Amino acid sequence: MGAPEKSQTNTNPMQRVKVYRMNDDGKWDDKGTGHVTVDYLERLEELGLFVFDEEDNENILSHRISPDDIYRKQEDTIISWRDPEYAAELALSFQESGGCSYIWDNICNVQRSMHFNTLNSEAFNSVNSESRELPAVELSTLPLILKMVVESGNTDHLRLVELILSYQDFFGKLMDVFRVCEDLENMDGLHMIYKIVKGIILLNSTQIFERIFSDEFMMDIIGALEYDPEVSHVKHHRKFLKEHVIFKEAIPIKNTTVLSKIHQTYRVGFLKDVVLARVLDEATVANLNSIIHANNAIVVSLLKDDNTFIQELFARLKSPATSPESKKNMVHFLHEFCSLSKSLQMVHQLRFFRDLMNEGVFDIVTDVLQSQDKKLVLTGTDILILFLNQDPNLLQSYVVQQEGITLLGLLVRGMITDFGDDMHCQFLEILRCLLDSCSLSGAQRDTIIDIFYEKHLGQLIEVITASCLSENVAHVNSKSIDRGLVKYQSGTKPEILSNICDLLCFCILHHPYRIKCNFLPNKVIDKILLLTRRREKYLVVGAVRFVRTILSRHDEHLVDHFVRSDLLKPIVDAFVANGNRYNLLHSAVLELFEYIRKENLKLLLKYIVDSFWDQLVKFEYLVSIHSLKVKYEQCLDNDGAKGTAIMIDLRRRLDERALEKEEEDYFNDSDEEDTTSASISHNQKVQQQQPALSNGVAASYSELSPRSGGLVDYDDDDDEDYRPPPKKKPEASEEDEGTMESLSRKRKLPSKNPELAKKLSKNSKSKDSVFAALCSTLSQAVLPGKKPSINVHTDPCREDNKEKEPNVSRNCCENSNATAEANHVEKETSAYRNFSDGLYGTSDNGQLGGEEHTLVSPKSSPEMAVNGS
Repeated sequence: MGAPEKSQTNTNPMQRVKVYRMNDDGKWDDKGTGHVTVDYLERLEELGLFVFDEEDNENILSHRISPDDIYRKQEDTIISWRDPEYAAELALSFQESGGCSYIWDNICNVQRSMHFNTLNSEAFNSVNSESRELPAVELSTLPLILKMVVESGNTDHLRLVELILSYQDFFGKLMDVFRVCEDLENMDGLHMIYKIVKGIILLNSTQIFERIFSDEFMMDIIGALEYDPEVSHVKHHRKFLKEHVIFKEAIPIKNTTVLSKIHQTYRVGFLKDVVLARVLDEATVANLNSIIHANNAIVVSLLKDDNTFIQELFARLKSPATSPESKKNMVHFLHEFCSLSKSLQMVHQLRFFRDLMNEGVFDIVTDVLQSQDKKLVLTGTDILILFLNQDPNLLQSYVVQQEGITLLGLLVRGMITDFGDDMHCQFLEILRCLLDSCSLSGAQRDTIIDIFYEKHLGQLIEVITASCLSENVAHVNSKSIDRGLVKYQSGTKPEILSNICDLLCFCILHHPYRIKCNFLPNKVIDKILLLTRRREKYLVVGAVRFVRTILSRHDEHLVDHFVRSDLLKPIVDAFVANGNRYNLLHSAVLELFEYIRKENLKLLLKYIVDSFWDQLVKFEYLVSIHSLKVKYEQCLDNDGAKGTAIMIDLRRRLDERALEKEEEDYFNDSDEEDTTSASISHNQKVQQQQPALSNGVAASYSELSPRSGGLVDYDDDDDEDYRPPPKKKPEASEEDEGTMESLSRKRKLPSKNPELAKKLSKNSKSKDSVFAALCSTLSQAVLPGKKPSINVHTDPCREDNKEKEPNVSRNCCENSNATAEANHVEKETSAYRNFSDGLYGTSDNGQLGGEEHTLVSPKSSPEMAVNGS
């Protein structure tokens, strides 16, 4: 059974350890590395720890496992203890946490077996004996009782608890012995009683707790725990509870059960948090907390069901005869009463708060908020927060019923009031809950929000305006501003201004429609930006965050308002004044610029770069500023490319329409060539009678005649779906014959007159230059007012000369080359003028098309039309 033989085969890496021993200097010495095992000591029937060297298998450590509580497990890989035989501190450091847990479990099992054997041999006659009981509680038997209680800590708890509970009046007799020892000043006995009571509490038995925490034994139990042997002096816990702890009854409580539970709850909490704070384990603390929680539920349930008590409470609170001190105590009791209601089930909590509302608790809180005692005011706000956390609709419905004028006004006033060191954010939280659009129904939401914006928003803005320097004061005190020694017009604490900014940001997110209705008309944004003049950087950051929240709405009207009102100037100035300091303001402004760039807010982007780049150029080394400039240049390039593309597309469409117009004019010319030739002589006479117009009249006449293809009023020249109008089919067969005859003769002209053909080909080759020259000449010579009268001239001419078309066409064939050339130039000029009028003269074209048949009757003669013009 030798331990070495067993250890030779033990090469499990989970049991590989280092052995340490503390020297006289308090430092740990490394005694070697080996493998640990639990085995029997030689020639003894006791188990021990053995560590054998991993190289030569020598025994590094041999330790008999003690039944005493001397072992400690640290950080999952270390087991340490103080060896009573060698009076030395030893420690095992394991390579694996699993090996540490394995050895620790073995040690605990060995101790448990040793305790069980001890109890069997001393406390019990035999393992199977039926007569198991504790010894008589006397001063002489205290060591035996202590050994049973302490050594059974890790063994049979249930058996020991059963013995203690079955012993008649065990705690009564133990407390009698305690009083005797205290009277005799027997410190050894008092120390043993302390260990016995502590061990019984650590058994963590609810049934035992019910006995020792009763009114009969509670104070003596606390007294026994005053004599801690590890503390040099005695603690006077009972004296503190009797002399310094005072139970105040705001309203007399007649129920004895309620009083007993209230006292017990306080004393258990005192025991847990003060007396045994460093002794109790987590399981015992949790059990004690559950006792406190259950007691609170019992107290609240009994009090809320006592109608007499509740009615008396609210009657005294509402009575004007109640003294201020008494009323203050009742308000604190009401607050604690509401706080303890958390111990109830959810259904009972809702019913409890509704009952309090019906009794008029909000009226009481409204009066409390008007008190001059600031601590009492904060207590009132705590009550409101408890109601909001439980059921916000209760407070919201009350505000709507009272029209919110009183309560909302008090909350806003409290938000801007300086409470000194007790300043909290209760008012901000309450207003947020009341204005939360998600938790409100339709009628309640509209009523509360309307009251706030109409009555109280201006009050908050005035506080910010009064606390910031005006421009004149800033100009006068510019030197003091540079040194940071600014004296503000108002003593408002910066924390209050920061809370106002937070509330306004909340309003923007939940009531965005109010920005245009209330913020812009009252110049709220301008006034909030006054905070950028404050020396507190977090207030400047609050203003930046406010602007960032507004821009997150993606409203073009708001963006345009920022640009027109130059609202980003204070932020840029604050950023520039901050310099190269890497602080919260620096980050907030860069994040604002980054947001503008990523969201592609082009108007703000151009506004920032165009207005402030001279100031921001020195920060171009920052990625955000450089990216902002790059984005700005990209916007400019995109706009220029888009404009160029539009112009190119427009020119392409115009060229296509010009070609289509020329083809249409060509065929229209052939249809009406004879009629035009017949009127040439008459036109020459008109030109001779009007020398001031020179050749401009002839050009305009040919341009406006119907044979040029007619005038069309285009609504949009950039219409991509443009299609040319269909070609008109001739109505009469006579016109078809005339057209075909004129076309055939027109094709024979070049063969008869080769010189004229050459001239015409030259003219067609230089068509673009001729068009440009004629366009400039006609734009200067032709009066727009002459167009309608000249245009009217051609239609009756066509009607009167319909019958003479064949003869006139033959005469036109025999005209001179000069006349033919002039006629050809006249046709080209007409096509170009029609194209230019269709592009630029839409209003004139509309007038021509509408007045063509109304100014002159169809039966009037050409001479009358010319003379009339």
